[in-house]
Amino acid sequence: MKKVIIIGGVAGGASCAARLRRNSEDIEIVLLEKGPFISFANCGLPYHISDVISQQDDLLLMTPELMQKRFKIDVRVNSEVTAINRDKKTVTIKNNDKTYDESYDTLVIATGSSPLKPAIEGIDSSKIKTLWTVNDAIQIKKLVKENSIQNVAVIGGGFIGLEMADNLLEAGKHVTILEAANQVMAPLDIEMAEILHKHIRDKGIDLHLQDGVRKFEENNDKIITTLESGATVESDLVILSIGVRPNSAIAKDAGLELNKRGGIVVDEYMKTSDDNIYAVGDVVEIEDFITHDKTMIPLAGPANKQGRLVANTIAGNPEAYHGTQGSSIAKVFDYTAASTGLNEKTLIQRGLEKEKDYKTVMIVQNHHAGYYPGAKPMVLKLLFNQDGSKIYGAQIVGTKGVDKRIDTLSVAIRLGATVEDLKYLETSYAPPYSSAKDPVNMLGFTADNKLKGYVDFATYDEIENNPDAIVLDVREDSEVQNYALDNIVHIPFGQLRDRLDELDKDGQYIIMCGIGVRAYNSQRILNQNGFHHVKVYPGGMTYYLLTHKKKH
Repeated sequence: MKKVIIIGGVAGGASCAARLRRNSEDIEIVLLEKGPFISFANCGLPYHISDVISQQDDLLLMTPELMQKRFKIDVRVNSEVTAINRDKKTVTIKNNDKTYDESYDTLVIATGSSPLKPAIEGIDSSKIKTLWTVNDAIQIKKLVKENSIQNVAVIGGGFIGLEMADNLLEAGKHVTILEAANQVMAPLDIEMAEILHKHIRDKGIDLHLQDGVRKFEENNDKIITTLESGATVESDLVILSIGVRPNSAIAKDAGLELNKRGGIVVDEYMKTSDDNIYAVGDVVEIEDFITHDKTMIPLAGPANKQGRLVANTIAGNPEAYHGTQGSSIAKVFDYTAASTGLNEKTLIQRGLEKEKDYKTVMIVQNHHAGYYPGAKPMVLKLLFNQDGSKIYGAQIVGTKGVDKRIDTLSVAIRLGATVEDLKYLETSYAPPYSSAKDPVNMLGFTADNKLKGYVDFATYDEIENNPDAIVLDVREDSEVQNYALDNIVHIPFGQLRDRLDELDKDGQYIIMCGIGVRAYNSQRILNQNGFHHVKVYPGGMTYYLLTHKKKH
């Protein structure tokens, strides 16, 4: 009887074990998990802190006992693999005070990743916690429920950091977010992240950007976080969330090939440099679906899929993995932020030049028909190559309808859709759900206009950074009375054709309207009447107010 040992019982490991049993009743399967729980919902842990997910058991997708009963799998929790002995085809297992070896025919490494803890002075304080396991969540929840914990500093503005901040605020705590980079949520580009920055601050959270941590020190019952700028933040508790590292030590000690970041190198079938060993999940190096470069993208969805296809391969039905897109989504207080594929920062790092090698468009669209009550704006960004034949990525921030559109765009990218294809995607329509021209269609229309030279967009910060540009506001009088920028030229769109002589054909204009539609129409009028230095402000006043405070 063939014997398969799987190291790691969460995401990829549990998925592999269950699929392997469904494929074969004859294989002996041993699932080894270092901790006390298997198949728990990592992504749900922050929501346990605030009691949004109140019961701990709701985080456990499968218990060891249930997996053993349903799948005839030998599940061993609290069992840490300390060594892989490739020459003997055994693993060394430590269970409490007992150490023993277990043989395998095929081994699957699904050890995942762990939170980064850099060598910062004072980082081992008991007042500094990470959130990665069910036990972590239990400890933090217990602390948060204590009245003595009122102020919490969250280090890192990524997925877990922002979700923790959200749930700590929900639990009634005052929260400070400290981020070394110039923005939160790294998969987003800066103009999309700026929406979140304003929203986070509007929620009463202290947000510090571009200021890393220099040291931690305890002072009576408090912990003082000193930043590189010299500023200090006093809190009762610190949540450390600055990234993860692959748990690949046993693979390294066994002589398996690793990349520079410690990721296990695998082929398209997730096989390591040892023919008898596979690896899946956060611990592996994978292929980027867009660029085909090697990279590491720690996400639960890809980990589960990798576990499933490795099980197929082991059972005699080889299945290759076709790369990770990095599709992700997060709740950030009242907003949802999502992305798929590459962002602009990555394209620039790869040496691509904007307009020459790639183009972008950013639009604002309501999540359903504007005339139906409750329509909420979304900001959508699309990145594509110079002729529109390849979509590189997309990002969306909004309060409603974000998940539906990012998933549509993710599927479009996976299936090789072009900008032209986005124009003709046929999505379901009824006023409570969408518009006759869905926001994804509108992205396609706008990108097509960009490719054909019909529209030229200003950058999100060009109004502040281009002193020679004149803001031409084409909104109606009532809209301008409600809120307007300083030093504008105001000509309502309906009057523009009759008042062109009030404008300088050699002047630089940035046209502003509500969401960008009237501005685009205005640009078409100006361009066809001899104005050649005209740009549309992307997303109009709606986007501007999502990222800027109103002047009083």
